[in-house]
Amino acid sequence: MMPPLLSSRESGWEDVAVCRHFLSHESGRTSIPTIPDIHLVLVEQGTLYLESKDTDGFQEKVHARPGDLFLTPGGSAPYECSWRKLSSEPIQSLQVYLNADLFARTTAQLTEDDLVHQKLPALSGFRDPLLTQIALALPQALLAQAATTGRLYADTAAQMLTVHLLSRYLAAHPHLQIQDNTQGLTHRQIAQLTDYILAHLHTPLSLETLAQQVSLSSYHFAHLFRQATGETPHQFVIRTRIDRAQRLLRETDSPLSQVALSVGFQSQSHFTQVFKERLGETPRQYRKTHGKSVICL
Repeated sequence: MMPPLLSSRESGWEDVAVCRHFLSHESGRTSIPTIPDIHLVLVEQGTLYLESKDTDGFQEKVHARPGDLFLTPGGSAPYECSWRKLSSEPIQSLQVYLNADLFARTTAQLTEDDLVHQKLPALSGFRDPLLTQIALALPQALLAQAATTGRLYADTAAQMLTVHLLSRYLAAHPHLQIQDNTQGLTHRQIAQLTDYILAHLHTPLSLETLAQQVSLSSYHFAHLFRQATGETPHQFVIRTRIDRAQRLLRETDSPLSQVALSVGFQSQSHFTQVFKERLGETPRQYRKTHGKSVICL
């Protein structure tokens, strides 16, 4: 297999990983080792014929087409897989790896059922619009090069994947405590979170870290935060970064590259992209209109 077209390996994401693969050969064979994480594959382009055989002799034959999904539970036995193209176009697949520990933690947080011995089934060639939507959103976040904000986005996506897999595909069909019994986040908690975010804007904020500030699970925190503010944690942080950047552009002579780093963007180009998407003008144009008369480096 050729090196991936896209990979989150260097992104700092912890609970979910994504990579995009491209196959131009007419056929091939590969060995799939045991991996601890939950593995989800989406066929994005091309049609192919797949044959797989595990160590117990179980065989499966599947015709896969764009939009088909394949789910492998964490810790599954290794198997051999051979494939053959059925279309003229190259095969492109999106592969998502969901942290098995996150899945276990979220299961414990959202259900009182004993699910110690339960695990997800292995599924081939199925369709699920929500899984597809979440999977496709991950490379978009990665391509935006938003390492500091992308981490929070990826954490939220990992929670959504976990809850959907848990509620729809676990054989035990557990009763999930999706709605938290608390009265929601208080004004004091929102103020506490805002202060924390402002003090750490230059760092990669994670969903779990924010949830810990108010002693909640990541899932319930994300739910209650949106209920209280009307925004996801990711949206709130992005807006806070841009608000702080506007103030720095108006009140300081700091170079644009320094402003970008101080509000949590790893590059000036990505800062410019997000700033313009939000305000309709570049940071340089904004400073020229609203700030001091300075030379922007």
